[in-house]
Amino acid sequence: MSNALHVRSTGAGEAVLVLHGLFGSGNNLGALTRSLQADYAVHALDLPGHGRSSWLEHYSLENLAARVSGWLEERHLPAVHVVGHSLGGKVAMQLALTRPGQVRSLVVADMAPVAYPAQHAAVLAALEAVALAEPESRDDALYCLRGHVAEAATQQFLLASLYRDEQGVYRWRFDWQGLARDYAMLSEAPTCAAAWPGPALFIRGGNSHYVPDAYRPAIFSLFPAARIDTLDGCGHWVHVEQPQRFNGRVARFLAEAATDIQAP
Repeated sequence: MSNALHVRSTGAGEAVLVLHGLFGSGNNLGALTRSLQADYAVHALDLPGHGRSSWLEHYSLENLAARVSGWLEERHLPAVHVVGHSLGGKVAMQLALTRPGQVRSLVVADMAPVAYPAQHAAVLAALEAVALAEPESRDDALYCLRGHVAEAATQQFLLASLYRDEQGVYRWRFDWQGLARDYAMLSEAPTCAAAWPGPALFIRGGNSHYVPDAYRPAIFSLFPAARIDTLDGCGHWVHVEQPQRFNGRVARFLAEAATDIQAP
């Protein structure tokens, strides 16, 4: 049975799987994909319920990881390097913890293996406002967003996921209702039976609240070989705010991980 996951693949070499955050798509880490494609076969997935991938009846970290795992099996990719940002980082951790043989190395961008409190109320309200308004222009959609979300970067991030249907109405490409319904489940910590011992890099933004020092024990308890790097002067969207530094750290880590894995 097909997982019906949309993917953008480029490059050649060892496989790197790239997973985006909540309400995003595989395009969000395009700069990273382009920086790696000379040395790796990079696969940027749209997670279920996002982008052009199929929707699910229920969303949870396990359900998303299971779909990603099935996609890897369909592509006959036994083990891959996985890079995930935010929700994509949680899915990547879930995959490593429950299907350890499918992950060669792990990069998690500004996310920890913990349960997070609700923090997207304004965004969820904005999504509903746009859907109910059925705007016929992007300007109208932006007007709706501004009533709930003040940050211009967040507004533009969300606008990228609108499409115009046959009636000329702009609608969300992702399953906003399903993701809003199951938001609490996606905010939970990854589940596992045992720690994952492989090479792992956690990159956090120095100005972000997502991975404070208080979460270090949780990271090392599940990923004992992990390293935590901080990008000073950077918020949650580390790959957007400081792409060269972020991409460089990912590339160096992947090169080191490949060497460590191949060493006798």
